Amino acid sequence: MSGAPIGLFDSGVGGLSIWRQVVHALPSEPLLYVADQAHVPYGHRSAAEIQAHSQAIADYLVAEGCKAIVVACNTASAVALEPLRQRFPQLPILGLEPAVKPAVQLTRSGVVGVMATPATFQGQLYRATVGRYATAVQVVEQVCVGLAELVEQGELEGPDCDARLMGYLKPMLAAGADTIVLGCTHYPFVIESIRRLVGPSMAVVDPAPAVARHLADVLAREGLLAPAERGPLEPASRYRFATTASPSDFNRALSRLVGVSSSSQALIWQQRPDQSPVLHPA
Repeated sequence: MSGAPIGLFDSGVGGLSIWRQVVHALPSEPLLYVADQAHVPYGHRSAAEIQAHSQAIADYLVAEGCKAIVVACNTASAVALEPLRQRFPQLPILGLEPAVKPAVQLTRSGVVGVMATPATFQGQLYRATVGRYATAVQVVEQVCVGLAELVEQGELEGPDCDARLMGYLKPMLAAGADTIVLGCTHYPFVIESIRRLVGPSMAVVDPAPAVARHLADVLAREGLLAPAERGPLEPASRYRFATTASPSDFNRALSRLVGVSSSSQALIWQQRPDQSPVLHPA
């Protein structure tokens, strides 16, 4: 079991921001990443849709023998994490919550901005996090409609990207925020553009490194770490990818975003008569 892969999934390429930190933190672990690009973005979808998509992917990852699952998507974590844990109580399943706690510790102005999708802001996980850690600060919630799609398209810089980002940043800056939380896994891929636009005095919090560290702690506690004598794995034997859309498009994004050249498996999304979705290899 300790030599089994870790499964990660997102609505698209955003979860690769978590994947690359897991690669760094756990060099001996095989990884299987699923991008549900047939349904990206999740941010405007209903809770029922997101839960159905997440369940189908988790079923696939379990069938592939994954020893743990990382829901590498803030939106899916907000609405599907607890149902997944109930469905697979024997499996460590980690999710994401916006990094409000470290942002509260960093802010000097007492104003924290959070960039996320509508579904993340509406989720119980986000509300609970804010209620637990941010009662003494002002939280400015900024819905970033279209930003995940921009990252999916590979538009990570340039005048159009800057203009879009400034539209999101201005309300938070006007409110006096000195700390910004990236509440979607797609957003770290434009973090350098954000930092350039807001200047060096603004703290921009990417939760991905903390997620990777937490995963390592959970695997160690559960006795699921890959054998230490295995050593770092070669990329060809370590990385597996699958997408519910175009493998060639995903492979180009993979190379562009994390510098990995690989081939991805195509997964066909089908709907059962009882409306329970299922993924099949192409």
